[in-house]
Amino acid sequence: MISIEAASANELFSAAAHTVMSEGSPVAPRGGATREVLGAHLLLRDPRRRLISAPPIRILNPAFAVAEAVWILSGSDDAWIFDYNRRLAEFADDGVLRGAYGPRLRRWRGVIDQLDRVRHLLLEDPDTRRAIIQLYDPGLDSAPNKDVPCTLGFRFFLRDGRLRMHTTMRSQDLWLGFCYDVFTFSVLHELMAHWVGAELGEYHHHVDSLHLYAEHWDAALRLPTAPAPSPRSAPLAVAWGDLDTTLAWTRTGGPSLPAAWDQFARTMHSYRLWKAGNHGEARNLALAIPGALGADLTTWYDHLTRRRNERRNGVDTPTPGARPVLGHS
Repeated sequence: MISIEAASANELFSAAAHTVMSEGSPVAPRGGATREVLGAHLLLRDPRRRLISAPPIRILNPAFAVAEAVWILSGSDDAWIFDYNRRLAEFADDGVLRGAYGPRLRRWRGVIDQLDRVRHLLLEDPDTRRAIIQLYDPGLDSAPNKDVPCTLGFRFFLRDGRLRMHTTMRSQDLWLGFCYDVFTFSVLHELMAHWVGAELGEYHHHVDSLHLYAEHWDAALRLPTAPAPSPRSAPLAVAWGDLDTTLAWTRTGGPSLPAAWDQFARTMHSYRLWKAGNHGEARNLALAIPGALGADLTTWYDHLTRRRNERRNGVDTPTPGARPVLGHS
């Protein structure tokens, strides 16, 4: 059992990676060599410091981070998410990710909006212990699907005016999955705190099997032990009644978005331009996005350009995050 806490996601990720490398045990489920820690509690003190960036060792695609958050919060399992991470399609059955969190979050069994239910519970009884969102569904996940959820669920506790969030996962690839999950889950956390009129408390991430695959061991050891803290993101407050419209506009580039959501929308739009081959326009838009999202998107484009040039020159350098970014199993 390990317990690590840090002020920002960058610091938490680096500390967890070094701990898994030093304390993890060898295990190879389905033939994939890993170092594994059974029982991990990762505490993020400032959930708005959510974006992990450690170039050139660990480079994230911030457009996918944003798109996945929008996709999940909107309750979607639509295939448009593949535009931001084509490797996800490898986990799809008949074009659909059967373990997609969005429908379970917003339409459990086709009926219950768990996000709204938890919001009501916390407003009606701030001391409640029943503010729970369940994602793993044995009725669905016992089937032989390629995509089986690794996040079991979320719990929320409103104490002393601060909302704490706890996530429990059966399994997580620290290198790939955690970096994107902590982004999405802390966005959910921040929104819920706003909806119930609370300050944003600590984010707790509990993982039963926290592991690193062998292909990432060397890189994990090269992470700085004292990385620069993740910068604090702009506030994401949006009224509950405006959530679905805001998410839809963020995806398509609708009018009059609040500052942070406008940054999300421009990040997604820039990446769509890049994928369409409009690299110059995509870069110019990324450079105009303030804060870490714009800077990290530019870094991602630099990485993609470097990889393209290496392939043209016959160089095969492993890509950070080569395994499909579900990153849990």
